[in-house]
Amino acid sequence: MQAIYAFQQEGPESISAGEKQLITSLNKLYELYIYQLSLIIELSDFARRRIDENRVKLLPNPEDLNPNLRFIQNRFVNQLANNRDYLRRNAAFKINWVDEEEMIRKLYNGMRDDEAYISYMNKPSASYADEKQVVQAVLLRMFSESDHLRSYFDERYIYWNEDFDTAVMMVDKTIKAFKVSDDEYTSLPTLLKDENHTEGSEDMQFVKHLYRKTLINSDEMNKVISERAANWDLERIAIMDTILLKMAITELIEFPSIPIKVTLNEYIELSKEYSSPKSKIFINGVLDKLIVDYKEKGIIVKSGRGLME
Repeated sequence: MQAIYAFQQEGPESISAGEKQLITSLNKLYELYIYQLSLIIELSDFARRRIDENRVKLLPNPEDLNPNLRFIQNRFVNQLANNRDYLRRNAAFKINWVDEEEMIRKLYNGMRDDEAYISYMNKPSASYADEKQVVQAVLLRMFSESDHLRSYFDERYIYWNEDFDTAVMMVDKTIKAFKVSDDEYTSLPTLLKDENHTEGSEDMQFVKHLYRKTLINSDEMNKVISERAANWDLERIAIMDTILLKMAITELIEFPSIPIKVTLNEYIELSKEYSSPKSKIFINGVLDKLIVDYKEKGIIVKSGRGLME
């Protein structure tokens, strides 16, 4: 959706160039995801350094000499820090927080002042679920709310500000998926579920096909949308709404294995996130009319039972 929008706003000079940019942005999204995982580990390392420094102060207090080690001994964080797949990807992206100590310090202090973190640290004992929960409930929330952190990533790649929340969601799913029994050889999830398939990624083919077909048939679909958008002037319809409609129409026609209901629901959800408050009603209305018409004309063909519903 973002790539199609960029193309239509005087973006790449050709669909092929736009497709390359799209694939680059997908790869950069995964890099942002690794950066955020790395930041979790960096906060733990920072906490460990602080404990070591406080122990050797000239006048250490009792807390300095007997610190609470719960966070730096967090089993999930340590699983992640020792995960070979993570370490390989982190090295490939050359992630280093050495020059960002002030930002790390602010995040660390914010973490220590958080009520959920304080509760976690003061529990008589902490389960593995508690250890994952504190990372989800405290660190990921801090990441999402930190304008400084968003600016840091925005300076490194122009689209990372837009992708920031998606990367947080990916980290959250990763945390949920980890089990206490996972070892250093547990693989991190890939961006595309079949990314490592020997015959190529079906997901990537879907991305490319949806992108190309939506742009190639854009003018034709303008007419289709205009005919079915009663009482709406196409020029006054939000640009994002027309893009979502074109993508939905393309998916309905070009992908026989995707159920109609799935397509309808997905694009209505996208409209709630990226367009105006009334968009979901408009998009739902246009697609409902279109689906009835296309079914009657045999334009929509699905390959399995229940996919036409």
